[in-house]
Amino acid sequence: MALLLHFSCSPPSPPLSPLPSLRNSPSNSLLFTVPALRPHRFRSFPSLSAQTQNRHSLTATNASLSAVESPVTSPLDGHDGESPPPKLLLQVKDLRAVIAESKQEILKGVNLVVYEGEVHAIMGKNGSGKSTFSKVLVGHPDYEVTGGSIIFKGENLLDMEPEERSLAGLFMSFQSPVEIPGVSNIDFLNMAYNARRRKLGLPELGPIEFYGYISPKLDLVNMKIEFLNRNVNEGFSGGERKRNEILQLAVLGADLAILDEIDSGLDVDALEDVAKAVNGLLTQKNSVLMITHYIRLLKSIKPTYIHIMEDGRIVKTGDITIAKILEKDGYKAISAA
Repeated sequence: MALLLHFSCSPPSPPLSPLPSLRNSPSNSLLFTVPALRPHRFRSFPSLSAQTQNRHSLTATNASLSAVESPVTSPLDGHDGESPPPKLLLQVKDLRAVIAESKQEILKGVNLVVYEGEVHAIMGKNGSGKSTFSKVLVGHPDYEVTGGSIIFKGENLLDMEPEERSLAGLFMSFQSPVEIPGVSNIDFLNMAYNARRRKLGLPELGPIEFYGYISPKLDLVNMKIEFLNRNVNEGFSGGERKRNEILQLAVLGADLAILDEIDSGLDVDALEDVAKAVNGLLTQKNSVLMITHYIRLLKSIKPTYIHIMEDGRIVKTGDITIAKILEKDGYKAISAA
């Protein structure tokens, strides 16, 4: 969930009770402060149905598995010169980070470059640093950056608080989305969306306007309108929670979406819905960074680059060939290449 988990609100009438504590591990929580929000209380809506590879193959396996920093080629290499070239969105250089409490080093020099319109996938064994990397990008307080730099849209991401990163256009979907009892989906999304509109210098949307804005997006994630009246993720199945995460992404319109094992716990139908929704949100101006263990997701959301993370670093970069080798022979084949 991208916009969590602490609201500072001007008291409405009648006043809302303070946001309850989250029912999840602290490792999956982020502080998100939205100053002076005026939450609208939405009436329940009646049950209405919502309206309705990089394909360039490598000539040899070893070429695909050569240890290079990403990207392996510049996006300008195939540029036609007529349309504007893609802009640099994210640049990570020699990023190092430790667990804040124990000072154990997890990230040991991560390098990554993401341009607009690209889909990047990070794969690796458990404990290789994939999820830590994603959480460091969004400013999770459990981790402390000890070296390196992160530039997002030309600005130093490390100088921003978590909520500032979110408002700047960074979104993260967690492996285990948290519950927020007492806060409905539509209230939560309306407050989050208006916070981003204020950041962009746009007027806020009232309840009726926002309902008109969000209704068509339910089709994208195959969710019924009743979900808007339910408390955020409370009593949701695994598939419903993941769909709800992508609904948040659709509403907020982030420039870079970080999807941490979005395929975890999904059946075939739910995975297809989530992949279809993510593909529907991709444009030439935004990008996706996925963390996954399985090639099944990469068959549905086709990556521009695949990166292999090992011991806190990205050690190999290539195309879908890498994932196919992993599926067939495991990480030993990658390490031996």
